[in-house]
Amino acid sequence: MIGKHQVTVSNARIRFRFTIERSVTILRGDSATGKTTLIDMLASHQRNGISSGVTVLCDKPCIVLTGFNWHLNLSEIHDSIVFIDEGDEFVRSYDFASAIQKTDNYYVIATRTVLPNIAYSVNEVYGIKNVSGNRYQGTKRLFSEFYPLLAKEINTPLRPDLVIIEDSNAGFEFFNKVFTDLSIICISANGKSNIQREVEICNAENVLIIADGAAFGSEIDKVLPLRRVKNLALFLPESFEWLVLRSGVLKNNAVDTMLESPADHIESSQYFSWERFFTAFLTAETKESYLKYNKKKLNQAYLQSKEKEAILALVPYADLQHSAQEI
Repeated sequence: MIGKHQVTVSNARIRFRFTIERSVTILRGDSATGKTTLIDMLASHQRNGISSGVTVLCDKPCIVLTGFNWHLNLSEIHDSIVFIDEGDEFVRSYDFASAIQKTDNYYVIATRTVLPNIAYSVNEVYGIKNVSGNRYQGTKRLFSEFYPLLAKEINTPLRPDLVIIEDSNAGFEFFNKVFTDLSIICISANGKSNIQREVEICNAENVLIIADGAAFGSEIDKVLPLRRVKNLALFLPESFEWLVLRSGVLKNNAVDTMLESPADHIESSQYFSWERFFTAFLTAETKESYLKYNKKKLNQAYLQSKEKEAILALVPYADLQHSAQEI
């Protein structure tokens, strides 16, 4: 599946409207916030059609997947938006995480727990709220929509004593050089699942985490509570490759067009998580240039003054751009 898809689900009492654009969307929130109501309405429509009293409007089929024979049923679902309620424990299994990797569906999963086996974006974790004064166009129908839960939790500026980078590839090489030149210690966590431990064992008081936001959703609940004992900031761009593409160092119409709406260019069956797409895209767009990109080894051209400053202009921490220009 590719692109953005608006979904409207309604009955005489309530109307949900939201847009899905990635392989995985997570619905969070306590009981009675509407998650199960939404999925129950979809399941009722799936069983009984128009006689259910539920209307579903979308350009793709909206299908509820349950625990009973989930693997067999999933194998028969294609090019659809698949909804799963939080009571279905199979979503926490390795088998499910593996099974959805190469499907051409989008998935909307209602859950109050972490799904460590699935890569999902911090930008695709939502709650459900009522809007328009809790009524729709003067009627008694409630009007509900999704809202991002983590947007206010992430970008908190500080001057770090320690910077922890998710991986040890080109992105780490870039930031390690930048922060070392600023006399700030920079280390690699060697994987997103190790970031929590690195924060817990470090002696620094002011810690900046830089990780791929496109796949960090499953780790965010482990890291945010550490703010009780550390001054902790998170910089979670889609990926380092996305930063390079957004920086403008590539003067390329194809890049500009893609960045206007990445969802319209990312086929979910090929790129389950967006950071993989951005890596492939940057590699292809630079293969014949001095900026030829290699994820495993940083091309030193990205550390030249002009290129470095353009990338750092997107990093909102502690006068980093000004300091970098003085080096």
